Amino acid sequence: MRVSTSQLQQLTIFTTVLTGGGIGTMYYLLQKKFVESDYHRLALQKLEACPVAMESLGAPPLKVHNIHLTDRNNRIDQHTAQIKIPVTGSQTGGYLYTSSIQDPDTNRWSLKQAVLKLREGQTIDLLNPPPASTEGLTEGLTEGLTEGLDTDRWH
Repeated sequence: MRVSTSQLQQLTIFTTVLTGGGIGTMYYLLQKKFVESDYHRLALQKLEACPVAMESLGAPPLKVHNIHLTDRNNRIDQHTAQIKIPVTGSQTGGYLYTSSIQDPDTNRWSLKQAVLKLREGQTIDLLNPPPASTEGLTEGLTEGLTEGLDTDRWH
């Protein structure tokens, strides 16, 4: 049985479009699952509740970007979640590094660690934030905030 080149080209295009659509749909659904999760929501609530972090980003408005699915720092299993959330404000951006655990009895997630790391290298521990400053965030406020935090594997 002979198949024309035109038919093979059409089959190739159809298969490519179908595969691309499937991958796009899977990517969208995975991102949606992250955004709707309690560990993601808790981390963003903690960020939004920290005036020093929000001021240093230049937020509001706060823009939360999609999680990089191929980033090795993003690890989720049945009872633990470690994610790296890209965020930006009007002044700068950075990553919100979070680690959460799920109570097996209640199925509720709780933040174990939430650290905002800005592009400029400053870090803010959101679970133990520095006091708000009327003059804005200074370099001195962020020095030593990562002491005792497990951010070595997060780059």
